[in-house]
Amino acid sequence: MAVPKKKTSKSRRNMRRAHHALGKINVVVDSRTGEYKLPHHMSLIDGTYNERLVIAKKIATDEAV
Repeated sequence: MAVPKKKTSKSRRNMRRAHHALGKINVVVDSRTGEYKLPHHMSLIDGTYNERLVIAKKIATDEAV
């Protein structure tokens, strides 16, 4: 079994972890609804993507028991 000969220093350990940070999330404002959304995703409020209707909303009925 491979065993390290020397203890890894704090500096070397931290340099190795320098790339582990999470990146920022890119958020854009939808031009139609004004809501914040991820780019290249559909709008959750009106169901549009790239100014086209993708998903039609269900109409709520009073028949629910």
